[in-house]
Order: sequence, then structure tokens, then C-alpha cells
Amino acid sequence: MGIYGDVQSPEARRVGATVGIAALLVIAASGARADIMPTNGRTTQPIGHYEFCQRYPAECGSTGRAQPEPLSRAAWQAMIDVNNQVNTTVRPLTDMQIWGREELWSYPTDVGDCEDYVLEKRKRLIDRGFHPSNLLITVVRQPNGDGHAVLTVRTDRGEFILDNLVGQIDDWRDTPYTYLKRQNTAHAGRWVGIDDERARVLASR
Repeated sequence: MGIYGDVQSPEARRVGATVGIAALLVIAASGARADIMPTNGRTTQPIGHYEFCQRYPAECGSTGRAQPEPLSRAAWQAMIDVNNQVNTTVRPLTDMQIWGREELWSYPTDVGDCEDYVLEKRKRLIDRGFHPSNLLITVVRQPNGDGHAVLTVRTDRGEFILDNLVGQIDDWRDTPYTYLKRQNTAHAGRWVGIDDERARVLASR
């Protein structure tokens, strides 16, 4: 994976994420819950995450099965704040540019690859009180075919995506990606496949 294509400016990210509050208000008013990602059983763990777990075993154990995060105004604001903070303080570089090798997942300082953004956002939201089982590193395919990593936040109003390429926080179904796999909700070191029906619908057209 890695960061491919242009990344939005800090100003664009801030505007995009703020607009997302309107989406929350619509969801809350309707009381509706968006569909969750359908998963289809255990799958392979990305090599970068496996090596990360060897270095940080405490980050990759059993998390238990928590209920989806209640999507209060405070929780939504925390998601916006963390997404903005990480997107605007970490400069995008590929692992090859940073480390001279591919797939080295790490917590970023001032530079990072897509999965580094995800790790940092996950850590900060846990520090804000979110349960680890509701913060899932997710591997997707971009429309151009490139791999990418995003953070899925499970809530009682649906599953939302925090992305370093896009400032706005969207329901997973409103993103342009094909979803491939993500962390198991009960164990941070295990991964499950995602049965993204939207990809099959588009392929059949």
C-alpha cells in the first residue's frame, strides 16, 4: 500500500471534516442506522501489520466484543478533531521514501504512509475513550487499483471512515473504495475479509 495521488491541503481537510457534522445531524434526526460492512471469515494479516505486532504486541491482542460506539455529538467531534489533527500534522511519504523498504507500519512523527496515519488516529481515539474493537484498520482498493489503508469507526449509527486522502468523514458506503479486509472486532491481531457487494454490482454493469 502507500499514498498515491494528491493529498488535500490542510484547509480543504478542515472544511471537509466540518461539513460532516451536517451528516451526523441528519442521521441522528432520522434514528436510522447505516448498514455495516459484511465480513466473511478470517483472512490473512497484512505483513506490515504482522511485523508491527511483533514490535508492539500489546497493540495486537484480544479486545473483547464491545457494542458499537454510541455516536454522540462529543464522539463525532472527537473523530473530526483527531482526523484533522493527524491529517494536517503528518506529511505524506511512502515507506520506501521514509525507510527505504515497503510495508513498514509505524506510529508517525512528522511523516508517514497511509497505514501510519491510521495507527496514529486509532491510538488517539483510544486515548479519547473509544473502545479498540470499534477502531479497525481497514485495507481497501482505490478506483485506480492502488492499495490503501483507512480507519473504520464502528458506531451505533453505522460505520464511518477516517482517511488521510479525504478530509470529510463519510459512511463507508459513500466512499469510492472497494473494501478488502479489516481487523477482527474481538482481536486486533486477527483479520477478516469484507464482502463488498458494491464491487460486484459495479462489475456487473
